[in-house]
Amino acid sequence: MSGSAGDTVPVLTLRRGEERRLRSGHMWVYSNEVDTDKTPLKGLTPGTEVVIEDNRGKPLGRAYVNPQSLICARLYSRDITQGLSNSFLKKRVEQAISFREKLFPDGCYRAVFGEADGLPGLVIDRYRDVFVLQSGTAGMERVQEQIAKVLVDQHQARIVVAKNESSIRELEGLPQYTRALHGELPESVSLTENGVAYTAPLAAGQKTGWFFDHRAARRHIMPLAKGARVLDVFAYCGAWGVLAAAHGASDVTCLDSSELALDYVHRNAEANGVAERVQSLQADAATGMKELAGAGEKFDIVVLDPPAFIKRRKDIKNGLAGYHSINELAMRLVAPGGVLVSASCSMHLQSEQLLDVVRASSRHIDRFAQVFASAGQAEDHPVHPAIPETAYLKSWFVRVLPSL
Repeated sequence: MSGSAGDTVPVLTLRRGEERRLRSGHMWVYSNEVDTDKTPLKGLTPGTEVVIEDNRGKPLGRAYVNPQSLICARLYSRDITQGLSNSFLKKRVEQAISFREKLFPDGCYRAVFGEADGLPGLVIDRYRDVFVLQSGTAGMERVQEQIAKVLVDQHQARIVVAKNESSIRELEGLPQYTRALHGELPESVSLTENGVAYTAPLAAGQKTGWFFDHRAARRHIMPLAKGARVLDVFAYCGAWGVLAAAHGASDVTCLDSSELALDYVHRNAEANGVAERVQSLQADAATGMKELAGAGEKFDIVVLDPPAFIKRRKDIKNGLAGYHSINELAMRLVAPGGVLVSASCSMHLQSEQLLDVVRASSRHIDRFAQVFASAGQAEDHPVHPAIPETAYLKSWFVRVLPSL
């Protein structure tokens, strides 16, 4: 099909009735929704641009494909003539970054958040003049060099790194690697968040180096921290714990299984002048919390910020059991009248399900749970209203009191 003069792209035709989700605003096409009798999905090269049509031949938009993936096409424009050109990528990236700059003038934020910014499969985090991107799909992999050039030319990037180590790439048939697209690959990145300075590992670190998504949730502990004993579980580089110390916590323990992460905890505590009030415990979460409980420790604030226990729908049962277990352990460590922060980044765990975990845990150990706040992901992680998968983060703030 010819979308415009000189621009011939393949067509992907959907089965009858399968266009409803796209018409409602969604951007994904699943492989079982394609009419493969009319269109040869398997013959297309991963990352190829296509026009999506309904069963009657009415165009729905422009997408890129990967016949190897369950999500076989991702729509990026309703204009069927719009290719993934330099001008298009420049416009979408500028549209995303200009909004973040108003919110976070220090230049540290998630610059692009995939589908929610009209660039499905692409994540970019910004650390001032260092940009770290993740291409989660073959379509974004094909244009990441163009995106790097946009960041250099339009946004003064000194370094652009492709941190392409997400497990989702396996589903796309893509290799995992980390390399600099512009400049030299740094060992670490520096940032500020909620007024506190941090450094995080990049080459050997998790994801894109930092987790900006909890920025809004972390603000809730700032007024509670003064004079408090704080336990930061799954601490990574101390985002919660060092923030609490910077806001007057008397004693902070950061618990993590990673020696590298805890080394950065101490670097960050030192950088903010709170080293004498921040200690670390290297252990897996359950073992560490049991050790603290066995020693009779109690904390005024316990933060529980685990990795995703439920990565696929079939993991829900086991994942829920994991959330119940760690929430009960954490709640036992909260001093009477203290606060539990219970968080989850599992897309398949609904916020209400996490709240029910908190409820059940409190009843099981005979505590009265008083919920006083909740939070989702920060403002630089906007939600696409037609794609519930973009609203993945949830946190509940709970005052833990003796049983009524």
